[in-house]
Amino acid sequence: MRGLLIIGLALGIGCAQAQPAKTPRVGFLYQSCKPDDRYRAFEQGLRDLGYIPGRTITIDFLCHPKAQDMRGIATEAVKSKADVIVVGTPAMAMAARAVTGEVPIVCGSCGDPVENGLVANLARPGGNVTGLASLSAELMGKRLEVARELAPGTKRVAVLINPDNPGTRANIETIGNAARTLGVEIHRVEFRGVADLERAFGEVAATGAGVLLVQDDPYALVGRAQIAALAIKHRLPAIAGSIEIAEAGVLVVYGPNRLDLFRRAAGFVDRLLKGAKPATLPFEQPSKFELVVNLKTAAALGITMPPALVLRADRTIR
Repeated sequence: MRGLLIIGLALGIGCAQAQPAKTPRVGFLYQSCKPDDRYRAFEQGLRDLGYIPGRTITIDFLCHPKAQDMRGIATEAVKSKADVIVVGTPAMAMAARAVTGEVPIVCGSCGDPVENGLVANLARPGGNVTGLASLSAELMGKRLEVARELAPGTKRVAVLINPDNPGTRANIETIGNAARTLGVEIHRVEFRGVADLERAFGEVAATGAGVLLVQDDPYALVGRAQIAALAIKHRLPAIAGSIEIAEAGVLVVYGPNRLDLFRRAAGFVDRLLKGAKPATLPFEQPSKFELVVNLKTAAALGITMPPALVLRADRTIR
């Protein structure tokens, strides 16, 4: 499969004599080819449960450099006889489900699994996908409230969305309802990858929006540095949902602690390896949420942050 990159992490070569006959194998499917804090949180979750990567459990980190072949890396995980597949996004979960109905799939951050069509019911998923919901659509409405607090006089907000994201429909519906309640006009601007961002920000600027909301999306995460730079270039206060995006320079982030979600994904792997069935293993929801304010970006934009917003922040970046 041309362009496919497979990275085996901690395979424990040379430890065969110390291992049992069959070591559980996990396929960790990701759209970035560099193991990051989310992967490390998952691995630490396994360690906390008594697993030793490379000795008592094998983790295969599989990715595609351009994130163009999600089914391809899912197929690789199945061929490698993974006992459990772990994915980071709804789109990756759907790709994995398309190639296997037998191997359990654990989603570390699956948005709204019912809304995006992954499962029929959070309490009883009914198929081979389970894991953590990140409530992306619901949180878009909360971010719109933060936008109004950030810019009280604004009547126009732009939303950067990926139409190919399985959660986009629910995001649009939720933010539309919130906008009607708040009396705000919403302008949707689409992007499908990092290469679209320059053009998309030109469209955002043309709307005259006072604030930009960024949809939770893998490509927004990959392009976070460019999003932060373009927001400053166009003098746009931007609000997103991942701490990594605030660290890259976006003004405000509000969303679940995704490192906690990926750490908890290890618990699903543990239960599945011990015989639990994904069809009856309920999805769990976030328990930790973070409001992060980047004061360095506020200074670059020349804006004064509302004191109440700064006081509520779980973290400020200076």
